[in-house]
Amino acid sequence: MVAVALLAAGRGTRMKSSLPKVLHPLGGRSLIERVLDSVSNLPIDRRLIVVGFAADQVKIALAQEPDLEFVEQTEQLGTGHAVQQLLPPLQGYDGDVLVLNGDVPLLRPETLEKLVKTHQEANNEATLLTAHFPDPTGYGRVFCDANNRIKEIVEHRDCTEAQRQNSRINAGVYCFRWSSLAQILPTLSNDNDQQEYYLTDVVRFMQVVQAVDVEDHQEILGVNDRLQLAATYDILQTRIKENWMRAGVTLVDPASITIDSEVVLEPDVIIEPQTHLRGRSHIRSGCRIGPSSLIEDSELGENVTVSFSVISDSTVQAGSRVGPYAHLRGQAQVGAGCRIGNFVELKKAQLGNRTNVAHLSYLGDAQIGAQVNVGAGTITANYDGYQKHQTIIGDRTKTGSNSILVAPLTVGSDVTIAAGSTITEDVPDNTLAIARSRQTNKSGWKLKSASS
Repeated sequence: MVAVALLAAGRGTRMKSSLPKVLHPLGGRSLIERVLDSVSNLPIDRRLIVVGFAADQVKIALAQEPDLEFVEQTEQLGTGHAVQQLLPPLQGYDGDVLVLNGDVPLLRPETLEKLVKTHQEANNEATLLTAHFPDPTGYGRVFCDANNRIKEIVEHRDCTEAQRQNSRINAGVYCFRWSSLAQILPTLSNDNDQQEYYLTDVVRFMQVVQAVDVEDHQEILGVNDRLQLAATYDILQTRIKENWMRAGVTLVDPASITIDSEVVLEPDVIIEPQTHLRGRSHIRSGCRIGPSSLIEDSELGENVTVSFSVISDSTVQAGSRVGPYAHLRGQAQVGAGCRIGNFVELKKAQLGNRTNVAHLSYLGDAQIGAQVNVGAGTITANYDGYQKHQTIIGDRTKTGSNSILVAPLTVGSDVTIAAGSTITEDVPDNTLAIARSRQTNKSGWKLKSASS
C-alpha cells in the first residue's frame, strides 16, 4: 500500500501573487495538478493534500479530482511540521507514504515508480530521491556509501569546503515506511536558525535509508518565483515538442511555438511559427496551423488549414480553411470543406458543409445550412439589448454584401438576399429578398457654396 502526501500549504511570497503558488498554471495545468499527474501510474490507495495558505482556493481548484483528503496545517513551520499533520488521518496506516511538494511539477511518473519500487524491494525505512546538480550551491548535500545507503545529510551552510565538492543533493521527495516515520515525527525539534521542523532530521533516527538518483536533474526543479516558473515552462515545452516531433509532427520553428500538455496532435500535422496550442485541443492528420495562430480547446478535422487566426472552444471539420484574421469562438461549428476568410467572426454559429464566409462578416447565434455563400459584410444582428436571438439560414442561400439579418429570423433554402438589405422578417424558400430604400437621383444638383 502507498499513500501520497502532497505538501501544498506554503504562501509562496516570492511569487508576489494573491494566487497560491501551487495553483499557478504551467502548460495548461496548475503546478499541483502536475504533481498529482506524476503519481498516476502508482498503485495509490490514499491521496492527502496538506493545505494552509488560501486552503479554500486550493480545495476549489481540485474539486474535480476524486478521493482527495485535505489536511490543514494552520501554521507553516517547516516540512517536518507539515508531515506531522498526517499523524491523525494516517493513524493505524500500515503502508508506505510518498511525500511530494506541490511546487515541483516536472517529476516523471517513471522516476517515482523507480523510487517506490526500490524502497519496497529493499525494505527500506526511508528512500530519498537525489540528484547530481551542476551547481549545488545552497542545497543540502547527501552523503552515501558504495551501496547508496545514506550516511548523513548536511545543509550547505554547514558543509566544509571538501563536503561542498559533493554534487549529490536532496530533491525533497521521500518514500517512508509509515510505521517507522510515525514514531519519529513527534520527537522532531525546531532548535535551528529558522525555528522550523525539518523532515530531513528523521533520517538520523532510521536504520535503513537509501538514495535513488534521478537521471535528469531538471525533474526536481522547484518553483519559488516567476523566473523559476518561466524556466520550468521552457523545460516542459522542450519535452512536449520533442515528443510530438518524434511522433511525426512538423514544428517549423519550435522555439516560437508553445503546446499545452493535453493537446493531441496526429502525424503529418504542420505547425507554423508563432502558433500556440492550448487546452484540450485535438488536431488531426494533415492540418497546417499558422503562422501566428491560437487554437484553444478546439477540434480540427483532417486537412484543415488555419492562418493568422484564433479558434477557441470550437470545431472545424475536414478540409476547411480558416483565415487569415478569422476568430471562431463560443462553440462555433464549421462543417467540412468550408471557407472562413478574412476578418470573419463566428460566435455560437453552426455552418453546414461547403459553406463560405469569405470576408468581413459576423455570424453570432446562427444556424447556417450547406453550400451557403455569405457575402462580404453580412452581419447577424443577434442582440436586442437584453437577449440573444438566433438566425437560421437554409441550404444554398446567398446573402449579398452588407446584408444585415435581424434576429430572430428564419431564411429558407435557395434564397438570394440583395446587397445592402436589412432583413427583419422571415424569408421563404426560393425567394429574392430586397429590403433597402429605393435609390433617388437628383439631376443637376450640386452643393451650394458657403458664399452663396
